[in-house]
Amino acid sequence: MMDFNETADEVVATLRQIIRAIDLQSKKLTKKYGLTGPQLIILKEIKRGPHRPISEISRQVSLSQATVTAILNRLEQQGFAIRKRSEQDKRKVNLFLTEKAEEILKDNPSLLQEEFTHNFDKLEDWEKNMLLASLQRLASMMNAEDIVAPPVLVSGPIAATSQEVRDYLEEEKQ
Repeated sequence: MMDFNETADEVVATLRQIIRAIDLQSKKLTKKYGLTGPQLIILKEIKRGPHRPISEISRQVSLSQATVTAILNRLEQQGFAIRKRSEQDKRKVNLFLTEKAEEILKDNPSLLQEEFTHNFDKLEDWEKNMLLASLQRLASMMNAEDIVAPPVLVSGPIAATSQEVRDYLEEEKQ
């Protein structure tokens, strides 16, 4: 039987494994596709239906409209998305994927949270509730319960610029 310190060390080590898994997945996505996790989420959402307002996309991905707009700015700068005013209603902006984005989405890159959600859905309700309660308790123990965090499993800033992504990759090389 483990003593208190060994158990606490195991919990901390497991938290580090989770953090590391998120970090590795984010770096893999950035290196392979030049995209951050949130950018990929937005691209996938545009693919589901390009003629929706940004406000609807932000609701679907649980990010603020300002964050989604910032991510769209980056996606446009990088040549992954295009915004065009509607011909019928000039107040509306339609979102379109570029060929570059379509090619990436053909590979169907997965997000860690998609894999997690798939596996989480297989659990019994009592297991889901136990995990949620345990994680909420951990967040409370770390004084993190008041930190607002969208349900996006990525490391680094949510709305990273192209330069921030390059800097992030350079840090890893050192």
